This record gives sequence, structure tokens and C-alpha cells, in this order.
Amino acid sequence: MATGRHTGYNVYKGLQQPLVFKSFKGRYIYWAMGSVLAGFFSAVILTVAVNFLAGFVALLSVSMGGLLYTNSRQKKGLHAKTRSAGVYVIPHRFSRRR
Repeated sequence: MATGRHTGYNVYKGLQQPLVFKSFKGRYIYWAMGSVLAGFFSAVILTVAVNFLAGFVALLSVSMGGLLYTNSRQKKGLHAKTRSAGVYVIPHRFSRRR
């Protein structure tokens, strides 16, 4: 029975696009955050164990290395794809008969 009233609720479905933060998209946001946190924790450990300069170098190298790796993986695409060059001829498996 249609009474003319709306009985449901509006559901926000988003923009149907991946989340973007500082040029990182989707799951690569978590990769970038993980590399920054790994740099921070390695810096804390080396600062306590060795000295401040070693911790600072570790912070820069681990964080920047992780961010560069994440950026390079993001440029290749969200899923691991094989990029093969060339022309491939795929024959028909079935023939059309009358």
C-alpha cells in the first residue's frame, strides 16, 4: 500500500571515490601513516640507545623511505597488475554455426 509518505531514511552513500589525504589515496593513507610511525619509533629507540643525531637521521630516512615507497606503489595502481607490452591474438573458442 502506497500512502504517499516516505517511510524510510536517506542513506548517505558517499562520493563513490577513494579517500584522499595529502596526495595519498585509499589504503595508501595507512601505508604512509605506518611509515611515519615506524620512523618515529625507530627515532625514539635510537635516540635513547645512541644519541639525538642518530635518532634524527633514522626518523628522516625511515619516514622518507617509506613515503617514497608508498608513493611509487600508488603510481602503479591500487591492485598489482601485470603490464605486458605487445599485440596478442586471442582465437575464438566457439564457432557460430547455422
